Amino acid sequence: MATEAQIAEWRARAEAFKPLNFKQLEGPMQELDAHLTLRSHIVGSDLTEADIIVWQALRENRVAHAHIKQGIMVNLSRWFRYVEEAHPSTVLPLREKKTKEKDEGKKKAKETKEDEDTNANYDIGLQEPEKGVVTRFPPEPSGYLHIGHAKAALLNDYFAHKKYKGTLLLRFDDTNPLKEKQEFQDAIVEDLRLMGITPDKVSHTSDYFQELYDLCVQMLQEGTAYADDTPQEKMREQRMDGIASYRRDAPPEDNLARFEEMNKGTPEGTRWFVRAKISVDDTNKALRDPVIYRCSPDQPHHRTGSTWKVYPTYDFCCPLVDAIEGVTHALRTTEYRDRDAQYQWMLKALRLRNVYNWDFARLNFVRTLLSKRKLTKLVDTGRVWGWDDPRMPTVRGVRRRGCTIPALQEFILKQGPSKNIVNLQWDTFWATNKKYIDPVAARYTAVAKDAMVRCSVRGEGLKNADGSPWSEQKDKHAKYTDLGKKTVVFGAEILVDQVDAASFAQDEEITLMNWGNAFVRGITKSGDTVECLDLELNLAGDFKKTKKKITWLAAKQGLVLVELVDFDFLITKDKLDDNDVLEDCLTPQTEFRTACVADENVAALRVDDIIQFDRKGYFRCDRAADVDNGVASVFFQIPTGKK
Repeated sequence: MATEAQIAEWRARAEAFKPLNFKQLEGPMQELDAHLTLRSHIVGSDLTEADIIVWQALRENRVAHAHIKQGIMVNLSRWFRYVEEAHPSTVLPLREKKTKEKDEGKKKAKETKEDEDTNANYDIGLQEPEKGVVTRFPPEPSGYLHIGHAKAALLNDYFAHKKYKGTLLLRFDDTNPLKEKQEFQDAIVEDLRLMGITPDKVSHTSDYFQELYDLCVQMLQEGTAYADDTPQEKMREQRMDGIASYRRDAPPEDNLARFEEMNKGTPEGTRWFVRAKISVDDTNKALRDPVIYRCSPDQPHHRTGSTWKVYPTYDFCCPLVDAIEGVTHALRTTEYRDRDAQYQWMLKALRLRNVYNWDFARLNFVRTLLSKRKLTKLVDTGRVWGWDDPRMPTVRGVRRRGCTIPALQEFILKQGPSKNIVNLQWDTFWATNKKYIDPVAARYTAVAKDAMVRCSVRGEGLKNADGSPWSEQKDKHAKYTDLGKKTVVFGAEILVDQVDAASFAQDEEITLMNWGNAFVRGITKSGDTVECLDLELNLAGDFKKTKKKITWLAAKQGLVLVELVDFDFLITKDKLDDNDVLEDCLTPQTEFRTACVADENVAALRVDDIIQFDRKGYFRCDRAADVDNGVASVFFQIPTGKK
């Protein structure tokens, strides 16, 4: 049950949600988001005045409300919707008041303000949005989603659901049975769900194989397409040089007969392709009679089995299925810009409904591969553990490294739909993530197993005369105390890192974190290596006056074996050139492991827990400890954007 004191506390804290400056709001909102991680109400187990006061403060602040609507702070957004939907009598008067205040001018200003709050301009002037906006995200199920795909998905979702209250379609572009798997499709669905993307409809290009086949027949009949058996390499050269295929003017009946052979999957049919008859020598090479159908009889399709022997290319099926499904705006990356004219030609040639094209810059990072073909090669050759390897730029890879979904959402939405192509630094990405993990990352201690120094501790402050250990309860996080308590064990023998011990001078005063100050009274060395230390406690000392604040572990406690893993970039160059050989640009060693011992609290941590080992950094638990069998826990270091 909530107490009056708790409610009074939040009545006062609600004042922090009133400034219209997001920089002032960000800290209090993040604290509230962390506070609501495992809670449905701000205090207690039922709706209280604390919920109502805070909800109203946020709802009346247009800057805070715009940020909440983006869903970036997941827990805060969940609680906000819950109060609004589950308790309408509480919020309806305020909602009605706001509705009456709005006119069209205010509505436009509000939308503009929401765009500004993402640090990106979303007022890009989509054509005829008043007629309705339907966007689509069409991934090929031939691999896992990488962060470039995540940008396309989130932007299409933003324009469909947040900007224009329209419709988002998820359509799997499953037209190449040689590469596609149900495994990849299931992973894409799950990753989108985790990113908070809920499409209004899910479909597959394979749902339209018959319609696409019929449209290809129509083009062959009308002379806007032809069958061609020019070898692929020669066809590529002819397209580059603007030379017409000698099959280009074949009569429709010949083309239809060859397409039928393709459809049967006969040896003769495998020699042929169908090409759109657009242009031979247009300066836009995408218009030089592109292939629109190919024969692939040997590999069954993961959805249609062996029903089809011919499959449409992306260039053919994408505009046609967009038109069939009612897409109004095809939003895609600038790499497709040259194909926009081809896209529009297909619609006009088949007299299908209009679809607008709009492009945005793809998401590029330095020293990062976003080519699915190259990523597949890394997986297939065993250079990485799999698609979820923490070195991979996949959604699952960056999550396994320790990126939170809200951070991923915020970072991408801040890039916006700009057409400017830049190579982004990972530092900014991980700095965004740090804002989300710091309030929920409990603090623990670890010492390198192969480089630890035993220290004897004496003086006033040892509670037990015989030097036996004792324990106290301390906050897991000095600032975010709602994370709970941990057990800190003290004793006359402690362990410290060699790198710390080697820096001490005789009689220097240091601070033992979570304990107090101590003098270094004795240093025993073997060469440059410190073998042991003698410390004299000085708990009355001022920690502000010491230069060295070190972590330590009581030797006599249930120490937990842990392995800390850090990673380097997979490639050595900021950006691969077209003539670069992938194998020549791979970083020789990208995985670095350090065996440590950690405090006994670490035994309770589970996979996916995000913590901080004091003075070592933030980590995500990838394998929990099995103390009984001596199996170490494994933690992946999470970058923070600092060099």
